[in-house]
Amino acid sequence: MKLIIRGLFIGVLMLVAGAFWARRRYMVITVNGVSMMPTLTDGDRVLVRRRRIDQVSRGDVVVLEPPLDSSGRFMPGPPASDGRHWNIKRVVALPGDPVPAGVPADDGVDRVPSGTVVVFGDNPDSVDSRQRGFFPADRLLGVALRRLGGSAL
Repeated sequence: MKLIIRGLFIGVLMLVAGAFWARRRYMVITVNGVSMMPTLTDGDRVLVRRRRIDQVSRGDVVVLEPPLDSSGRFMPGPPASDGRHWNIKRVVALPGDPVPAGVPADDGVDRVPSGTVVVFGDNPDSVDSRQRGFFPADRLLGVALRRLGGSAL
């Protein structure tokens, strides 16, 4: 009987540890808006794996905070339930890559600066690097892996 209780305790402990590990590595976000249409639509739920910028590739769909405007505020839209402003966009250029056409850059800047990334929404009407410039790489949450109930991205 003691052996069964001990096994049950170890099993529950492993389950809790596994849940904690998964929570630190993955999260689920809900898409709010149409900037990634047709790939993602408003209300889609997406599994995101936490990543650093050196673990991201061109073409990845990422979740990150936008750059601040001149007054130090995020725009547009209300914050998410965690109080942060998340954007979901596709990586077009990484640090050191040539600055894509249509992205505002200071005179003489022909490469994406270190610590930044260029992202576009799949919808041509998306508010992204074409309007906001470079997005800070240190505000990257992670890479979207798949739409829940759907296919990989």
